[in-house]
Amino acid sequence: MNRHSHDSDRRRLLRAMGATGLLAGFNALLPAYARSSIGGSHLNAAAAQVPGGKPRDVVMDFHVRRETIDIAGGRASAITLNHLTPGPILELWEGKNAHLRVHNHLDESTSIHWHGILLPFQMDGVPGVAFPGIDPGDTFEVDFPVRQAGTYWYHSHSGLQEQVGQTGPTVIHSAEDDGINADREYVIVLNDWTFEDPHRLLAKLKEMSDYYNFSERTVGDLMEDVSKSGVQAALRDRLAWGNMRMSPRDIADVTGYTYSYLMNGMHPESNWTGLFTPGERIRLRVINASSMTYFNVRLPGLAMTVVAADGKEIQPVETDEFQIGVAETFDVVVQPKADQAYTIMAETMDRSGYARGTLAPRAGMMAPVPALREQPQRTMVDMGMDMSKMDMGGMKMGGGSMGHGSMKQMDMSGSSQGPAGMSHKDHDMGGSKMSGKMAHGTGAMAGSMGTGAMMEQSGPIIARHGPDHHGPGNLTVANVERYRLGERGTGLEDVNHRVLTYSQLRNVVPMQDRRDPSRTIEVHLTGNMDRYMWSFDGVKYSNATPIEFPYGERIRLILVNDTMMEHPIHLHGMFMELENKQDDYLPFKHTISVMPGSRVSLLITADEPGRWAFHCHLLYHMEMGMFRVVRVSDQSGDKNA
Repeated sequence: MNRHSHDSDRRRLLRAMGATGLLAGFNALLPAYARSSIGGSHLNAAAAQVPGGKPRDVVMDFHVRRETIDIAGGRASAITLNHLTPGPILELWEGKNAHLRVHNHLDESTSIHWHGILLPFQMDGVPGVAFPGIDPGDTFEVDFPVRQAGTYWYHSHSGLQEQVGQTGPTVIHSAEDDGINADREYVIVLNDWTFEDPHRLLAKLKEMSDYYNFSERTVGDLMEDVSKSGVQAALRDRLAWGNMRMSPRDIADVTGYTYSYLMNGMHPESNWTGLFTPGERIRLRVINASSMTYFNVRLPGLAMTVVAADGKEIQPVETDEFQIGVAETFDVVVQPKADQAYTIMAETMDRSGYARGTLAPRAGMMAPVPALREQPQRTMVDMGMDMSKMDMGGMKMGGGSMGHGSMKQMDMSGSSQGPAGMSHKDHDMGGSKMSGKMAHGTGAMAGSMGTGAMMEQSGPIIARHGPDHHGPGNLTVANVERYRLGERGTGLEDVNHRVLTYSQLRNVVPMQDRRDPSRTIEVHLTGNMDRYMWSFDGVKYSNATPIEFPYGERIRLILVNDTMMEHPIHLHGMFMELENKQDDYLPFKHTISVMPGSRVSLLITADEPGRWAFHCHLLYHMEMGMFRVVRVSDQSGDKNA
């Protein structure tokens, strides 16, 4: 079968089934909050809301089973929670107690990690780090006081179980009035679903890392580049990318070729729908519970006010679109006033597909679904190239556009410059002069070189890479490391509306721990796409030792992304304060998406003793070794494994 025809045929079938209502029967295993209808005859709007109610202690059972289910227009073997995928809402109250029981009905070990939740490390649910796992037939009980509020989620941390359905949302209500004053609340759980066995999928990636990428550049593209930019510039560009075994179109490892993108467990054609009365304030608790997919989320015609990130409140930011990395959560408030439907559009970062739902005053209403936008391309900034060494040939750098002719003058050899003599301490703010907007892979200048090796509006250079290239586990390094927290996410650089950036996140409360860090720990995100190897500092988890956080100390954690992909890095057990120039109001994050070629700084108070997982939340990167244990040494030592 032609590889390209597989998904398009399936999508055409889904559209046809959606038009005739045949998909309605496929929703039987969806959780109540996700149930909708084709044509609206079965929509249960009340059940779609976060229930709420009086604060109380919660006792809840989770039954983990493997079942054959109907999902996204096909039948598949999935791991369900209480017969559902995604699982039921875990709803808790700050200041109360949670008693959770996980019953394993599988014929293999399993686990549930309570993502973003503060609790004793033995209950964190990571086999081999925090506990042995839950054997078949056993029950694991978790009992803890709820110390926080916000939007979180839960998922398996065993093997590749999360990839086949073992995820679900968590909502914790604040003990005090949070001032958000929502009239209704919905969870929006985003997933990527494949009918392939995830082990087989991983084997394909190991054999050919771009197996699922059908937009790699071709001979035709090269000829187009030559016609636009000249032979020399086009060949230099190709050589630069080839040296890194990368392509400017390497946006995602796994794409819409094999994935169906789901919103609350439903395919776009099924159109999950949440109801509202015009004028109400609707809180959407958006959770990216996918395995490998970044989404760009917007509601055309409705402004969004972002009120929380990773469960923690922030000062409200009005925006029109935001990018959500894998494992992140954002809470937004919308207030639709018109008697009309609005599409909730979650377009994948690589533009290979989308998840979609609807907010509507009545069941059965729909709004136009925007077309997929042009695919973004990687740039020299993503390469971590030192463009200050380029011969710019008299180009205008201060915000003007860059002509094709001047691009020919570029010396692309910057990628091969040796880092000798450079040090992580050699901060260089001079790179900010390079930040003028010149061109980008998705805007009006897209295709001016046709290669994506163009400059973009980017943050300043704040450090340069040292001499350690991290061994065979790493293919490239970011010669220059940029501050990119003020940049829009990949693919959103040139959209003509507001886009949320990390630099806009500002805590609602001042920083509690204002001590200077007692130590700085620098970790490089590394990989070798040729061999599909992923690691920290070039060392796979199997060969690594724990990262030590002395108990009670204030730690500065530096993350440097030497690869050309975003990595959503998640720390269990503790929140990180993102140093994003918000003075004493640094926002909390449990997962930070680190842009390619960037350097990110975070502060952590190491006050949760135990062994905590620290990893990339692109699940196949984690599986291949981008994982470490952070050990917070208790003063007595008797609480550490």
